[in-house]
Parts: sequence; structure tokens; C-alpha cells
Amino acid sequence: MRDRDHVREIDRVLNGEETGRDRLVSDSWRRCVETYGMDPTRPDPAHIVSEAQLREHREQSERLIAIARSGLQNLFRQVAGQNYVLLLADAKGVCVDFFGDPRFEDELRQAGLYLGSDWSEDRAGTCGVGSCLFTGEAITIHQGDHFGLAHTPLSCTSAPIFDTCGQLTAVLDISLLRSPSPKSSQNLALSLVTASARRVEMANLMAGSRRDWVLRFSTSPEFLDVDPEAAVALDGSGRIIGMTKGAEHLALDRSGPLIGRNIGDLLEVSVDDLPDLMRGRPTEDRVLRLKDGRALFGHAIAPHAAPVRSREQPRANLGALAGIAGPDPVMEPLVERAARLAASRVPVTLRGETGSGREYLARAIHVSGPAGRSFHAVRCAGLDAGAIDALSEAAAGTLFLRGVEDLTPGAQNALLRLLDARDDLRVISSVGPLFDAGTTNIRSDLFYRLSGAVLTLPSLRMRHDFEWLLERLFRRRARDDMRLTPAARIELAGRSWPGNIRELAHALDAAIAMADGTVIDVPDLPPATDASGQDLAPTEDFEALLAACHWNMSQVARRLGVNRSTVLRRVRKAGLSPPH
Repeated sequence: MRDRDHVREIDRVLNGEETGRDRLVSDSWRRCVETYGMDPTRPDPAHIVSEAQLREHREQSERLIAIARSGLQNLFRQVAGQNYVLLLADAKGVCVDFFGDPRFEDELRQAGLYLGSDWSEDRAGTCGVGSCLFTGEAITIHQGDHFGLAHTPLSCTSAPIFDTCGQLTAVLDISLLRSPSPKSSQNLALSLVTASARRVEMANLMAGSRRDWVLRFSTSPEFLDVDPEAAVALDGSGRIIGMTKGAEHLALDRSGPLIGRNIGDLLEVSVDDLPDLMRGRPTEDRVLRLKDGRALFGHAIAPHAAPVRSREQPRANLGALAGIAGPDPVMEPLVERAARLAASRVPVTLRGETGSGREYLARAIHVSGPAGRSFHAVRCAGLDAGAIDALSEAAAGTLFLRGVEDLTPGAQNALLRLLDARDDLRVISSVGPLFDAGTTNIRSDLFYRLSGAVLTLPSLRMRHDFEWLLERLFRRRARDDMRLTPAARIELAGRSWPGNIRELAHALDAAIAMADGTVIDVPDLPPATDASGQDLAPTEDFEALLAACHWNMSQVARRLGVNRSTVLRRVRKAGLSPPH
């Protein structure tokens, strides 16, 4: 719509003349003039908050940004080829997260489709975010629907995001700098943004309800387990303590607020019936009856039990080995075995991927052993017999052999001579995860001299204590006043880390160096390396990865470098289900 025609259209609405304009748009135009005193003839530029204000808005929205980011990344991948931009605005209309094509960054920033833009109605006039905040409904503000002349080329489609108490907390917006003329061209965008907002609400409810029952609903059994329409969180008595907005839309009850009501007042079900609605039963059998006789399908998720610590010796007695691992069901017994072996002369072989911490563990075993002994680390690749012979003069202590599978025949002979001559050298060696003595060139007599005990380190993507490890590595590197945002932590937890702990450490070093202030957010992180492309078989490895990611399918998919649907198909094929 040309500028002059646009102004005339607004004048007709303000003068009470009937037009074909949508009532919501007409009402918004009136507010812009009568309440906010805006002038439709002025092409006001986008309002961008200051850097300090943006930081404050983002800090207040940290939890939501972290929870929403994975889903928004998936949505952006779906629409990126069509030049859409994604904005996540807080309840005040300020954009706190953004996904767009960096090639058009300057143009997007000028149009206000960028971090820090204020799309509240009193600042930007009639617009997608502002109108969505005012009405609480999903809406498309298309081209000439915008009040401000500067925004009439845009098409903005927004959907509200509600918190678990039913309060509007954010807006998800999908916009185009330029779009086809018909407003109907944005119907698909409206469907996509509405569905994504619903999934963000679901993720938010699940994240805050780990200690409570969650009952999810769908009008169709086919989508109940993968994309339910609504959910409520229940305490032990069956009282609703949280919900997604969809619970109201499914008309569970319209006589008053859902929060605080007992589920039995709304559905023909009690809290004692919830175990029968878990994944053990076929989806089509999990039928719930509303009080008016209508049917829904339900999926109950049991509270997560508080983690039970394994019986272990006090961590204070582990010495240097206490810094190897946090709460991890694989690493904790491994550390206990290492502690028992530390005081002995038993040769130890450490198996694991590159960067998984084999040398760090070797040094911790050495430090936990007898005092006053030296640590000699030797890289076996390219090592010749002369270099090994030179160790005959080394001080007593620990000899750490990195990658013994790379020893040449001559080096193997020299190593055997050294071990025969020096009984005051305790040997710790490392091998790769696929090492097999039967298929390598390692002499059998040398192999058995080195392999008194084997400790296998899991890859980083399989570890349950990622958060503990991330915090430990970060604190060693960062200043005391620096911190990682929840969004950055989730981004790091979801990567595949083919380089394991070493790669994570380097990524933190880069992020700390790149950060402008004390807060490290997703844009400060270096790009993820290529996914490791891990095979989903065998089943026991796949189950271990699911457990390490706490059955977060999106995180499993990111670590494997595959689509979430691929993970879901593999789960179904293997007949796996999360522990309850």
C-alpha cells in the first residue's frame, strides 16, 4: 500500500467510516492515535533499546530463552530458505532472541527485526508483537495493517507464549522484510508459529515439573506421545499446579481458573489412575472422559525420583581423583576403581576417545599414589628405540604411554627391555576405544605386561555429569565475575563433542576471549564442529546416550547429528521407554 493511501485508510477508520479492515487492526489504529498520540504520516524508525537495557531484558528472560532456543532453531531451519526472521519478545515487547540470515543483518536491524527492538504497541504502533501482547491471541499484521509507515513493507505473524500459571510471558514472531501481497500467504506462518509457541509452553511446563505428575492431552491418539496439544502438572493429591494454555482451549472446564482445581473435578480420573495412563499401555487405550462425556487421550508422566547416590567412599578420601567426575553412574565406580589401583603397582590401561581425559586420569592416579615420584608422559606415535632407551636414566615414578597401539616393532622391543630393567617404573598406558590386541601389531608379551587393569572412559556425549564438568572447566578459566547464560549452557550440552573434553575446554577458552562483558551467551560461543555421525546401534549404547541426556530427544538428536524424528523412530523400533 502506498504511503498516501495508507494514511487515508487510517483516517477513514478514525472517522468511523466502514472499511474492510480487520476489527483488531482498526481498534489498534485508534489506540495509536487516541492513546499513544502517534502520527501515521511520520515514518518513525524502529526503536532499539540500549545495550544495558537489552542485557537486563535478556537476563530476566534467561530461563525462557534457554527452554525455547532448541525449538526455535528447529522452526528457523524449516523457514530459513523463505527469508523469514524469528523473534522472541518478552512480555514488554522487547526482542530478546533472534534468528535471521546474517547476509541481511544491516537491513534487518534497520527494520527492527533484530535483538533489542521494542515492538510494544505504544512504541511501534500496530504490529505483530504489540497486537499479540494486547489481545493475547495469535495474529498476522500484514503490510498495510501496520500503523507506522516505516513498517508497511513487513509481514509479521505472532503467537503468545503463556507461563505455567496462564499469564502471557512472551511472544514468538515470524516476519518477512517483503512478502507476497495477499495476507492469506501467511496462513502457513500462522500455523507454524502457533504450534511452536505451544511446544515452548510444553517444554517450560516439563522443565518446571520434574518432581510432579504431568498429564498431557490430545484429541488424537496418533500425536499424543510426540506432540500433545495441552498438559497440566499435578501435585500428589491431584491438584493442578501448572498448565499450558492449551488446557483451557481444550475446554477442560470454563467455570473458573484451572490452577488449584483437582483433576477429578474436570475429568473422570483421579491421581491414583495416572499410572494406567503411562506409556506401558497402547495410546488408543488411554482414553479420558470429560464431565460432559467428551473424550480425550491422555499420557501421564510420573515424577522424577530424587537421584540416589551410589554407596561410595567419601570424596575427601579420593584425593586428586575427586576432580575427575561429578554425579555420573559410569564415572563414579570408575573413579573408585582408580582410587584402589592408585596405591598399587598394577599396570593400568586407559581406554577412550581422543580428548576424553585419559592423561588427566593418569596424572590423578599418579598423584594419588606414593609421594615423591616423577611422572613421565611419552607419546608413542613416531617413538623410536633410542628415545625409549633414554628413559633408562629417568627418575622412579609413573611412565604414561600415550597410544601404545602406535608403537613400532623396534620401540616395542626397547620398551620390553626397559620394563625388565626398571621395576621402579609403574606403567599406565592409553589406547583408543576400538583397540583390539588381536588385530594390532602389539606383541602379546608386551600387551600382557601393560594390561593389569583396564579403565574405560566414556565419551563426553555419554556423560551424565556434563553440567558439573562444564562448570568445573569454566571456573578454571573465567574470571570470578563471569558466567554462562542458561541458553549457552543448553547449547553446549546439546553438541556432539567429537573432540570430547579437550574440545569443550577449547570452546570455553574461545568464548571467554570473545565475550565483551561478564556474561557469555550463545553468540559468544564458537561454532559447533561437524557432528560425529554416531551410529544409533548397538542398542545398549543408544540407551546410554538417552540416559545421559535424561531422555531429552532434541539433545540426543543434536549429539548424534541427526533429526529428532530419527531418534524417535529408533526409540520405537527398539521398544525403549524412559524410566519412571
